[in-house]
Amino acid sequence: MLNLFYPAARAILFLLEAERAHHLSMAGLRHTEKLGLLKSMTTEPESKPVTFAGLTFPNPVGLAAGLDKEANTIDALGRLGFGHLEVGTLTPKPQDGNEFPRLFRLPQHKALINRMGFNNPGIDQGLANARSATSFKGILGVNIGKNKVTPNEEANDDYAIAFEKAYPWADYITANFSSPNTPGLRELQSEGSAAKLLKTLKNLQSKLHKETGRYVPFALKVAPDLEEKQITGLSRVFRDGGLDFVIATNTTLEREAVKGHPSAKEAGGLSGAPLTSHSTEVIAQFHAGLGKDVPIIGAGGIFSAEDALAKKAAGASLVQIYTGFVYRGPALIHEIIRAW
Repeated sequence: MLNLFYPAARAILFLLEAERAHHLSMAGLRHTEKLGLLKSMTTEPESKPVTFAGLTFPNPVGLAAGLDKEANTIDALGRLGFGHLEVGTLTPKPQDGNEFPRLFRLPQHKALINRMGFNNPGIDQGLANARSATSFKGILGVNIGKNKVTPNEEANDDYAIAFEKAYPWADYITANFSSPNTPGLRELQSEGSAAKLLKTLKNLQSKLHKETGRYVPFALKVAPDLEEKQITGLSRVFRDGGLDFVIATNTTLEREAVKGHPSAKEAGGLSGAPLTSHSTEVIAQFHAGLGKDVPIIGAGGIFSAEDALAKKAAGASLVQIYTGFVYRGPALIHEIIRAW
């Protein structure tokens, strides 16, 4: 039923300013779930378990970080069929993010541009919200980042704070060091900086594993705007450092595919269909460098089962959707699961 309803709902929401529509739709999902109506409007997805990074995912389709920044819509989003949800990005301290407007639709390109800037309630409130979820049975990932005011020299401290707080509650943790919307953040993707961050988090993971008896895998999320030489170098760092897995890719700064659109000059990360083929190429390059040592979750411009299967063929073991979900709704989740 929801699949039939979604196109009409999207048409109405697309008449509103993008960020307002987002908050309205998320609130609508939460209220519909609380009233018990969402369950009657959705169907259980086909069970296609995937074992990945020591975890068993009920199906291969996840929601990418950035949609549920406050981790307060987990039950409702889980009801739509996702096998895993990645909430956040959550930072040690709350922050408002960048100035409005900061989210733009490019419908003719099936794309979004965002410069949100890690707006979030902070790791403590985000985790409190996540703990209130009761019905979601899939895998929960917590995406963490550094605060905007924290200089890069102290970035690892921010990641460590958020990592330690998320560890007891997350099924996995992702360190987002590739968003283009926090000044200087992508500089952490240099081989030296990435190795230091990886070592910091691996040491902390080992300590917490010994203390709790629970091993929580973690990922680093990479940008699509890396050159082949950088991918080769980072692959070596990830292998040598014992990274559990990689998420490829984040949004892009490239604008060639949307040149001429009124919003093309807006600062921020471009996501959606213009990223489809390039993100798949980056996945393939990382897979060539990582082999079976470090598995990959593929993301970037997935609008169909064919797009998802292309990511799988390139080396991804799971996929995440965001912009495709905004444009196509929950039907996309079920389509991918059936084809997988």
